[in-house]
Order: sequence, then C-alpha cells, then structure tokens
Amino acid sequence: QVQLVESGGGLVQPGGSLKLSCAASGSIVSIYAVGWYRQAPGKQRELVAGISWSGGVTNYADSVKGRFTVSRDNAKNTVHLQMNSLKPEDTAVYYCNAEGTTGWASWGQGTQVTVSS
Repeated sequence: QVQLVESGGGLVQPGGSLKLSCAASGSIVSIYAVGWYRQAPGKQRELVAGISWSGGVTNYADSVKGRFTVSRDNAKNTVHLQMNSLKPEDTAVYYCNAEGTTGWASWGQGTQVTVSS
C-alpha cells in the first residue's frame, strides 16, 4: 500500500502561483506513475499532469500546458505541481494519484485551490 498526502493549496489571485506537493509513503518501489487530478464543483475529475516514477516522463492537459510543471523529488518521495499564471477556472480540489506496477491505485485526500480576486 502507498499513502499520499497533498499540501500547498490555498487562495491566490488570478495570475498568481502556487506549488502543490504530494508526499508518498509505504510501498514506494511499486509506484509506476503519479498524476495530479482536479475536480471543480459540478464537473468530472480530470487529469491535469502526470509523471512516471522511474523515468521522469511527463504529460499535461492542454488547458495547463505552459503554465503548470510537474516534477519529482527522488530523495523525498515527493511529486510537486508548480502552477503559474493561475486563472479562475483553475479553481478546484486537486488530488494526487499513484498507480502501481501491478494495477493498484491510491488517492490522496485532496487540497483546495481557489483562484479569485
């Protein structure tokens, strides 16, 4: 089992920045990839960005390309999501998800991001 804890959410003005962190613990060696998802009120949960655990391969939703950057800190078993040029439509609860090499998946508790003036 892998446990995930997100942090770094909050209230920010449009155009501002936030950095989210997802700390993983437990069976770290079995992680295949980590993704950041978000869910706004009344909308489906969507993938924002992902990174492979071993090779650092990344992918992004079109809506955040050029503004968000996902990265991995090997020493701390942590995945970060740097969010720049934030827009009101980025407001959502952001979740960290880990996928395992044997098909399992684990979710964090989520962290609220609100972009408002």
